[in-house]
Amino acid sequence: MSSNARRWLFLFIIAGLVVLVDQAAKSLIIANLYLGESVAPVPALATVFRLTYSRNTGAAFGFLPQAGDLFLVMAVLICAALVIFYPRIGGGAWLTRAGVALVAGGAIGNALDRLMHGAVTDFVHLTIPGLVSNVSNFADHAIVLGVILILIDNWFLQGRETAAPDDGAAAGGQETDQH
Repeated sequence: MSSNARRWLFLFIIAGLVVLVDQAAKSLIIANLYLGESVAPVPALATVFRLTYSRNTGAAFGFLPQAGDLFLVMAVLICAALVIFYPRIGGGAWLTRAGVALVAGGAIGNALDRLMHGAVTDFVHLTIPGLVSNVSNFADHAIVLGVILILIDNWFLQGRETAAPDDGAAAGGQETDQH
């Protein structure tokens, strides 16, 4: 299998797994909880982690609740842009490739929710007492993790590219001094 084919297979496998896990989890929540119902699967963690079935027509944190169709169009455009961008990712940038796959899978998972249910199903309820309480889903987590991987890989890549010319210049200068 060619290197290019392996890269595309990697994208489709990771994005597909994200969609599969996300949609399966959302189906279980829809089938087993009433809208607004909350359960603590690990009672000892009930103050920080619960499963709460909610529906979000807007963006993250309920932002712009009336713009669900806009977010569906944006998800399609983002996925198209990622597919166009994907072949331009350098051969050694596997964290960026994984990040793009996670973002694409998450965007597709939430877009499927909007198409099938008219809203995104959220259920992972994390709370930092006295600070924040947020209900999200696995697609959201994949998007956030994907962006973090892309940023980390690009910061390190930028550092390697910046260091390489300096190292080469220093080595070149030393060679000149030795001759």
